[in-house]
Amino acid sequence: MITQLEFARAGKTTAEMSMVAAVEGFTGEEIRKFIADGTVVIPKNINHKNIKPIGIGEPLKTKVNANIGTSQGYPDPEREFEKLEVLLEAGADAVMDLSTGGDLSYIREKLIEKTNRPIGTVPIYESMVHYKADFQIEKFFDILTAQAKQGVDFFTIHSGVKLEHIPYINKRLMGVVSRGGAYLVSYMKRTKQENPLYVHYDKILDICRQYDVTLSLGDGLRPGCIDDATDEAQLAELKVLGTLAQRAREKGVQVMIEGPGHIPLHQIKENMELKKKYAGSTPFYVLGPLVTDIAPGYDHICGAVGATIAAFYGASFLCYVTPREHLGLPDKQDVKDGVIASRIAAHAADLALNKHGARQWDTLMSKARVEFDWEREFELSIDPKKTREKKDDCNGADKKVCSMCGDYCSMKITQEQV
Repeated sequence: MITQLEFARAGKTTAEMSMVAAVEGFTGEEIRKFIADGTVVIPKNINHKNIKPIGIGEPLKTKVNANIGTSQGYPDPEREFEKLEVLLEAGADAVMDLSTGGDLSYIREKLIEKTNRPIGTVPIYESMVHYKADFQIEKFFDILTAQAKQGVDFFTIHSGVKLEHIPYINKRLMGVVSRGGAYLVSYMKRTKQENPLYVHYDKILDICRQYDVTLSLGDGLRPGCIDDATDEAQLAELKVLGTLAQRAREKGVQVMIEGPGHIPLHQIKENMELKKKYAGSTPFYVLGPLVTDIAPGYDHICGAVGATIAAFYGASFLCYVTPREHLGLPDKQDVKDGVIASRIAAHAADLALNKHGARQWDTLMSKARVEFDWEREFELSIDPKKTREKKDDCNGADKKVCSMCGDYCSMKITQEQV
């Protein structure tokens, strides 16, 4: 099998590269060069047949991922399939299945079948569910291979957490908040052995290359609170991730790096710069970052604030945060709110960076407002259904204006004076 990265390095512009180019406003040759040097990835497993390819990387429009998945308390897959419909309608670019309850293989199979978006997983979760503390690397490889065969497009793999990082973790207020990271740290403490996903990293790369699965190097030591932001543990892992990313590219595997986490506003730019220092132009996939710890129930807003700044300074893939972050498994409304908040963040950054088509969208909306073309405003809105629901007419005779200003509408007055 030849991966998108290997095709690009061989000078071949694939159909997927051409499709991404058409959407992003680049030529196929430009996209090919971005992929060849590791600046852009196209997560597309050879077995995911109905997928619409997307490109992820700093030169391209910022993309949004939405997490769904069963839990021990809510193992019903139908609930997650309903959420899938909601997040696709809301405009998510990719989906991650984080299921830990019910028939995990069946859930993945159906999610892949039901969407043309890239699908990601965290394979260590299945190992946690099936084998508990009895981690065995060969069983993990069986899980990895089975998921790749099913058509999973990108894997989050926590290979950057190392035995030498544990003293840094012990200094933290909140320790390890990544489920995969915590599982592996527990293994290392118990066995006094190195992280098996680091030791056997080359085997992981072999499996990814065989199916052209994009590797998303997980930040198992991401800060889970403001007090732990940009600390020794986080940065020690980031340095390892940069080295692992280069090793992946050398083997022909497309690769992204995952990032924080909870980061105060004034440290976000620094974090983006540190990522570039240690990992170059590797696409950066960030959770939030959340800029404060005090807003449970509104963490989608905290995440959107941080995501806007992160995307402006180079993050290319935003993992949404829902209002139920830190509180429970999100429902359908949480999923929609999380996607929309992240899409606003992505577009705000793209607009500021003058990425392809971003300014045009805002200009069309402004023209519709000037013309009191409400139907066009609804169509152009990031959430047409909600926009239509919120619009109400003025009590006066002039139905062009809304109930906020009525006859005192500034645009109406201006137009009447011309």
